[in-house]
Amino acid sequence: MNITKEVERYVQEHPSIMDNLKKGLINYSALSRKIGKELSIRKFDAVLIACRRNAAKLKAQKSFEKDIMDLLKKSKFEVKSSIIAVVLEPDIHFDSLIELQKAIKKQGNGLHVVQGSNSITIITADDMLPMIKEYFRNKIIKINQDLAEIILISSAKLEDTPGVMSYLYGLFAEHGINIVETMSCYTDTIFLIDQDDVAKALQALQR
Repeated sequence: MNITKEVERYVQEHPSIMDNLKKGLINYSALSRKIGKELSIRKFDAVLIACRRNAAKLKAQKSFEKDIMDLLKKSKFEVKSSIIAVVLEPDIHFDSLIELQKAIKKQGNGLHVVQGSNSITIITADDMLPMIKEYFRNKIIKINQDLAEIILISSAKLEDTPGVMSYLYGLFAEHGINIVETMSCYTDTIFLIDQDDVAKALQALQR
């Protein structure tokens, strides 16, 4: 077992611990005992050293936070409610997908398509669901409803600022907000979340 890697993985999976390590607010001995107990590692000294090294690395990364905060302060946020995410089997006919896209745009609605190795996800307004079922009724794996899009519109500096996505994921996790899907296009970053979490998300982003 590589204790250093195990400690790093543990910290990354606990955003609140990571944040407090960056700020120097963690008791290393207490954290080491907690990690050792939860990961069944008996070498306390090795865990302690790994915690301190991880903290030093995180503190070095903290220099990027000012750049991230400046970027977010200058960014704009848009919200679209009543969104659905329909997960399809991957073997659909793309001619049908193109036809669906044209039909949805004629209705004045937007459409995002995310292609994975085992599925294709269509994201659009919820009143387009009957149309999607008409095209792909036998190919639907799952339908996620009552969602919202949080659209972050940033400057071109977004591409050159390290840690933005990590910061945003940690921020949402800290406020108990589950991210259903994430997409990006140049300076636009789109988070798909539960519609009930919109107020919490905006409050977290604007703090």
